[in-house]
Amino acid sequence: MRLVKLLANLGYGSRKEMQVAIRNGWLTDREGSRLKADAKTAHEDILFDDEPLDPAHGVVILMNKPLGYTCSIKDQGRLVYDLLPDRFRMRKPVLSTIGRLDKETSGALLFTDDGTFLHRVISPKSEVPKIYEVTLDRPMKGDEGALFASGDMMLESEDKPLKPAELQVLDETHARLTLHEGRYHQVRRMFAATGNHVTDLTRSHIGGLGLEGLEEGKWKVLSEEEKTRIFEGG
Repeated sequence: MRLVKLLANLGYGSRKEMQVAIRNGWLTDREGSRLKADAKTAHEDILFDDEPLDPAHGVVILMNKPLGYTCSIKDQGRLVYDLLPDRFRMRKPVLSTIGRLDKETSGALLFTDDGTFLHRVISPKSEVPKIYEVTLDRPMKGDEGALFASGDMMLESEDKPLKPAELQVLDETHARLTLHEGRYHQVRRMFAATGNHVTDLTRSHIGGLGLEGLEEGKWKVLSEEEKTRIFEGG
């Protein structure tokens, strides 16, 4: 791919703007040599204004999403994309979230511009487990674990039972819940069906991938090994 098109696809600017950037000498290799538009330099060896280029197509990003941010660009208010560099919104292919977390849910959120990878993660066949840390308004009754694991639980206005889910009770108002599907507001609706109310909800893991060392509001590009961990336990 020509350098101008590569830069434009990464969201650095229009092709015309990138032609100007190249003429101005803002593109160099790691030895400091100015690059021309037809340069054959490897992606990882290209610097834009002395900084490495953003990851190439196929990137997968993990974010520790804070409360108060939504995932759809159609929503009003603060978006998860506001926590990424502005140019990431201009990438082609587009950078999309893999599933969503609502405004009042924090924790592990994935992004990618790889449609094949996205569909592999969300496919019902993959059954990628997702682990949630739950705080409840009132003590649990004691029968929630059996109900969630039964495979017979029906949510209001739905005609298909939930897949079995695993509940680990941490204390009377705190639990860890592992889901193998992703329905609308599923965790909140499951506990609501038992007469309880979720007051705090965090997704701590997607598959075998957790948030270890990643501060709230921060993000990182996943390595190939980390991407593989997403499918552990499915």
